[in-house]
Amino acid sequence: MPLRFAPFSQRSLVLTLIALLGCGFLATSLLSYFASRSSIRDNIVNTELPLTSDTVYSEIQKDLVRPILISSMMSRDTFMRDWVVGGERDPEQMTRYLKEVMSHYGAYTAFFVSNTTLTYYQAKGVLKKVAPDEPRDVWYFRVRDMQAPYEINVDVDMANHDSLTFFINYKVFDYQDRFIGAAGVGLTVDAVIKLIDTYQQRYQRSVYFVDKGGRVMLTGAEGGPQGARSGTSLHTLPGLEDLLHKMPNPSGGNYEYSANGHGHFLNVRFIPELNWYLFVDKREDSALGDIRQSLYLNLLICLLVTLVVLYLLNQVLQRYRERIEALATLDVLTGLPNRRGFDLLAAQALHEAERENQPLSALLLDLDHFKALNDGHGHLAGDAVLQGFARVLRYSLRQSDIICRWGGEEFIVLLKGTQASDAAQIAEKIRQQTEQSLFHYHGVALSVTTSIGQTGLQADDTLHNLISRADKALYRAKQSGRNRVCSEQPRSHYES
Repeated sequence: MPLRFAPFSQRSLVLTLIALLGCGFLATSLLSYFASRSSIRDNIVNTELPLTSDTVYSEIQKDLVRPILISSMMSRDTFMRDWVVGGERDPEQMTRYLKEVMSHYGAYTAFFVSNTTLTYYQAKGVLKKVAPDEPRDVWYFRVRDMQAPYEINVDVDMANHDSLTFFINYKVFDYQDRFIGAAGVGLTVDAVIKLIDTYQQRYQRSVYFVDKGGRVMLTGAEGGPQGARSGTSLHTLPGLEDLLHKMPNPSGGNYEYSANGHGHFLNVRFIPELNWYLFVDKREDSALGDIRQSLYLNLLICLLVTLVVLYLLNQVLQRYRERIEALATLDVLTGLPNRRGFDLLAAQALHEAERENQPLSALLLDLDHFKALNDGHGHLAGDAVLQGFARVLRYSLRQSDIICRWGGEEFIVLLKGTQASDAAQIAEKIRQQTEQSLFHYHGVALSVTTSIGQTGLQADDTLHNLISRADKALYRAKQSGRNRVCSEQPRSHYES
């Protein structure tokens, strides 16, 4: 006799399985959503925004901090100081000097104001005499009396049709530390705004700068937070009223705030060269929109498809994380460590050298006339030369040596266990090998030479001191004709 409850039991079993699968699927989807949401939030706060901040800071060093370094070099330039101390006899010499600064470094304007004659020199000649009762000249007398060595000032440039300009005003002293004038370079404010817009488009984040007083200083063309413009105080912006009191000084940190119904993730970093804070801001809904969409889709598809999607998504995220980690420390073009990777390797090398009392030498290399090569043959040809030069370095050095692309056409090398005399020989070998090498691009054989600055690690040296000396040596190599090796040791080493 057939069992009457069999169809009912089968139907109940199917319904039970469907309910179990449905509940399990729903529970898994919700748990996956909230776990992913937490992970993404954590990744944004602790990884994405700090990484973007680091990358933007590297861009700033090239685009905004570089004019400060140029102005600093101008203020210490022996020609400028000798010319002023010598009585400013030939203004044409100063004009040529400023024109060369503009041409060599790509500055929008370059200037020098003498404290002796109150003459304003710029690349086109003598502009005027500054006067304390002239409103447009107030900046000079402010710079003269301030304690800091330089200031960043946004003002009109009389030498360029009153264009609003981002000036770096650097104090100049003679050899007895007496104030003799102010020098510097400038970028147009429009150019700086375009740089910020470029950062925002490249990294899909809102980027703006705030001073220590909580005023927005520079934003993109569309403004900063909630459309704020330069001069707006954080105190007047929803969600940011109390941020100034939370901001550590002078470093930075991660924050979350809400404004106009939207949550925001914010990374703050202090930039000592600008004396401003860099803000990198990302809206929460834009960051979490994809994961919410995934939840809605997960509720409509079967468990098998969900598992496949989750598996593929996991693979994509894993590869993305691996790529981000590689990009964080490696230069994509040459495959060498970048500056971030170099900092990690160099810190370890200095620690080992000090601990084991072993010598350590540094080489700072710059390809000569690389801009002309780029202009003449194109940037892709320049990339091929950079890749070829990286191979020359690898073939010329040991695996234990640290090779890094410092930026542009500059490279840096740390030679472990190498005395200064041996390092100079290695540098000369690299110079000769580079001079004798041909780099082929589309059937064209390209050649290039390199200037090298060399120095050695001294007792109580920091990485900054070591690189600074190598940079001075490189500067002398470039100034003395290029395609040569120059060495630089601490002053005490010379005197001994």
